[in-house]
Amino acid sequence: MTTGNGAEEAARANAFDLRRIDAGFLATPYPTYALLRTHDPMHIGPDGSYFLTRYDDVMAVYRDKRFSSDKKAEFGPKFGDSPLYTHHTTSLVFNDPPLHTRVRKLLAPAFTPRALHTLQPRFVSLVDGLLDAAEAKGAMDLIGDFAAALPVEIIGDMLGVPRAERHPLRGWSLAILGALEPSPAPDVLQRGNDAVTAFSCYLDALIDARRKHPRENDVLTSLITGSVDGESLTGTELVQNCIFLLNAGHETTSNLIGNGVASLLAFPAERQKLTENPDLIDSAVEEFLRFESSNQLGNRRATADVEIGGVTIAAGSLITLCIGAANRDPAQFPDPERLDIARSPNRHLAFGAGIHACAGMTLARMEGRIAISRLLQRFPNLRGEGEPVRGGRARFRGYLSYPLALG
Repeated sequence: MTTGNGAEEAARANAFDLRRIDAGFLATPYPTYALLRTHDPMHIGPDGSYFLTRYDDVMAVYRDKRFSSDKKAEFGPKFGDSPLYTHHTTSLVFNDPPLHTRVRKLLAPAFTPRALHTLQPRFVSLVDGLLDAAEAKGAMDLIGDFAAALPVEIIGDMLGVPRAERHPLRGWSLAILGALEPSPAPDVLQRGNDAVTAFSCYLDALIDARRKHPRENDVLTSLITGSVDGESLTGTELVQNCIFLLNAGHETTSNLIGNGVASLLAFPAERQKLTENPDLIDSAVEEFLRFESSNQLGNRRATADVEIGGVTIAAGSLITLCIGAANRDPAQFPDPERLDIARSPNRHLAFGAGIHACAGMTLARMEGRIAISRLLQRFPNLRGEGEPVRGGRARFRGYLSYPLALG
């Protein structure tokens, strides 16, 4: 029997409710994750859903085809008959085969090593241009002036969005993904629905223009004209997966860059190590992904009775996979609360696993590697200046603002 502080900690773990989290949790969720991993790793919330925090349990769900990514049953009550429901139940990440297979195969050519090699000079140019602007100004907001600006430009290039028309993309993305929080407020849902509507209308016009004037080596043209086993994307599937591509590319990469630089500022010895050994940037990026995972939560639904971690999960049960907790599980990662840019092995789950492993993971890694290394090379004495502002979300962990002084 657990006694004393152990009993109190167990009670706190058992009382955890993802739908009623506070500002303290949003700022630093890791102590709560540790409580759950220790005392209630197969936590059942008040709504009957499961919250998994151990690495092995999360990985077991990723690898088991009896867990579905289809969100129609879950998102119906949450979103009702709305643009958000249409979007999130049609996009690649929240679907099973065959739709998942069709979309992923059509997107695959855009993320081959050859395609990314072609993108790299453009990305380097973007990074250097933003660093030039920061140097001229003498300061930088790590997020608004740098981390969030880069992926919007790259994904905008991939889809052929005219540069003069990219300004609303980040706001739309934040509004749509914000509605994925465990308990979004009515105003959050309204902003998300408005963003899906505006984004869809914009893409309808862009797709119509591309149908009339297709381009070679163009992702949007490939999505419009391509097919898998003779089946092409429907109009709705096409629009909603373009939204998904822009959202996912923005969220993953901007958070990787922002969280990575913030982590180096919090661990100056690791920053010094990377400055002195720039070849460590590849393993450093993997450690940033583990230490502060951009995507903290994933979801599945059991399609059959399945035993995970010694617990039988009944068919129809909803499961939240706590990626942020799994990536700090001491059973998998020695000294997990410490940033170690040379950590090896580092089998983190920041990009998921199985058939739903992030299609753009190689692109995100390339962007993170180039952006962070060139920032440190250009401004070796950069430091935080002013109070950073966290994004205030449980599912996606990042910053809205992080002021930097450059020297």
